[in-house]
Amino acid sequence: MELPIYYLFVFAIPVACIAWTVTKEEIFKEARLFCVDRSKNCQQLIKRKFFYVFTCEYCFSHYVTILMLLITKYTLIYPDWRGYIISFFSIVWIANIYMSLYNIIRIDLKKEKIRVAKEESELHADEGK
Repeated sequence: MELPIYYLFVFAIPVACIAWTVTKEEIFKEARLFCVDRSKNCQQLIKRKFFYVFTCEYCFSHYVTILMLLITKYTLIYPDWRGYIISFFSIVWIANIYMSLYNIIRIDLKKEKIRVAKEESELHADEGK
């Protein structure tokens, strides 16, 4: 094993970031909406599945991981094709844990923001009385 195991956790960060950004963030909203439409309305199964990949962070993370492995040549445990397979699924797994944690944090932040806004509006309503 050439590279240490902690590289697995480092390589999963850009995979998670790219997969989340493309499939969830506002900057790619129009492209994502197009892909959602095509994933539901294309006549051919292969086309529907192709467009679906760009709407699912889990699915898209597999393709980003392939790109990452092509760029870095990172392997786990074995220095050959077996190491690529192990590193592929490991990076996908860790990247999806990162995305799940990020989603939980975002939900908690939204809840807190809503709670604060509600308290502020109640406070302003009480001041008006």
